[in-house]
Amino acid sequence: MKKNGWILLLFCFACTQKPKGPVVTVSASDNNRSVKFKGLDYAILSEINRDTTRGIWENLLPVYRMPADTDLKNYQPVQHGLYTVIDSAVVFTPDTPLIKGKTYFMRYYRFKGENIWDYIKGKKRLGGVGHTDLVIKLQR
Repeated sequence: MKKNGWILLLFCFACTQKPKGPVVTVSASDNNRSVKFKGLDYAILSEINRDTTRGIWENLLPVYRMPADTDLKNYQPVQHGLYTVIDSAVVFTPDTPLIKGKTYFMRYYRFKGENIWDYIKGKKRLGGVGHTDLVIKLQR
């Protein structure tokens, strides 16, 4: 009887959902002058932050202004700015101020067991990688 109980317990643990990856959150900070991304792995953040490749953050965590017609999201120009790592968050401060009352989005690419350095070095393209668009709505 005990053996059947252990088998049932192991079966239950095998059926539970595994986490699908980090939960990344985005929020406005510094009185809507910057955007903060949290939930990324700190070791990865630190490693990327040490890389001197120009535009590395803009390629991995691009920010865009949301168009009126959301079908045109893929055709928006990237919002340029400064990315800094503070604690375990990435803070993006744009070159031109964000407009209060407007909506922006950050495209977060989900790398699934792939070597992220292949994308950074340009050996692979981001077009085939799944992504999530995290919406940033600035309050008036």
